[in-house]
Amino acid sequence: MTDFATADLIDIAPDTPSCEVPFKTFGKRRRFCGKVRTIRCLKDNGLIKKTLNTPSDGEVLVIDGHGSLYSALIGDQIAEAARKNGWAGAIVFGVIRDSATIDTMDFGIKALGTNPKKSAKDGLGEVDIPVSFGNVVFHAGDFVYSDEDGILVSPNPITA
Repeated sequence: MTDFATADLIDIAPDTPSCEVPFKTFGKRRRFCGKVRTIRCLKDNGLIKKTLNTPSDGEVLVIDGHGSLYSALIGDQIAEAARKNGWAGAIVFGVIRDSATIDTMDFGIKALGTNPKKSAKDGLGEVDIPVSFGNVVFHAGDFVYSDEDGILVSPNPITA
């Protein structure tokens, strides 16, 4: 679904939490939404790669990378695997790499920025636990809406 605007959704549901992180947008899919899956990890994208290489029905992976700028948590190969597997997008409280290539893909990513450095691949971290950043808590199964204006999260779909 891309026929929404977060500004309109928050007008409908003004108590909806809005993420207060000034993310940058990557990929051709500027607007994306879906059910939340979560990962918390630090400088290691093994769980991210494993998760995004599984089939999805339009979920959004929310990654708490502790706001680290040290190394990229998603690159073009992982983003392409996610796109092929049906993921709607990813929100990365950390950085990505291969941004020019990702910008050619029909996939959406919000991230703090970029760093060409690869991350570890040990698979350390936690999956589908509550993660928090930007004064918002994301739970697996929540609904997240991301567009050019920001990110909203709700335990239920927001409808007009």
